[in-house]
Amino acid sequence: MKSIPISLTCLLVLAGCQVVPDRLPQAEPAPAAACYFPTSDEQALETSVELLTEWGFSLDSTDTALGLVSASRERELHGYYDRYDNAYGYGSGMRLFGGLGIGSGGVGLGVGGVGFGGGVGQQPVEVERVSLLVNDAHIRISRDIRRFDQWGDLRESYSASNDDFCQRFQTDFAQAVPTNGSPL
Repeated sequence: MKSIPISLTCLLVLAGCQVVPDRLPQAEPAPAAACYFPTSDEQALETSVELLTEWGFSLDSTDTALGLVSASRERELHGYYDRYDNAYGYGSGMRLFGGLGIGSGGVGLGVGGVGFGGGVGQQPVEVERVSLLVNDAHIRISRDIRRFDQWGDLRESYSASNDDFCQRFQTDFAQAVPTNGSPL
């Protein structure tokens, strides 16, 4: 009988310990039904871009061959705080060159790329991203919101493809679509 190298045995044992997810990742909550609607506008992509820029979004990327538009807007969050920022008695102080650490071997100073006082005087921000797909005479809207604290760390992120936003988009889109083939 041949001997099996120990590294191969360990590899087989570890491979047996892998857990397979029970489902693929999905948007939580699922996009609202209003975020997928038909359109008869031949210039739906251009109309969508105009509408998003009117709402204060800036274009991140477009692919006219695919019918895809990605846009985002950012706003400062005055008075926003992370309720877990000081949950364990640390983290609310000023970051000095990446931080200070205390371990079993003594006290050490970590030097990072943040620099002295990184984040002081900066405001927390909310970044709203919208992606539109115009395909087969339908428009599909995907929207998410991310909130960053004054240090630039991500604190919240969620899918915001809700009825309110998508219905407002549908209404404004329908009003912007030229009637009888003539421009507005």
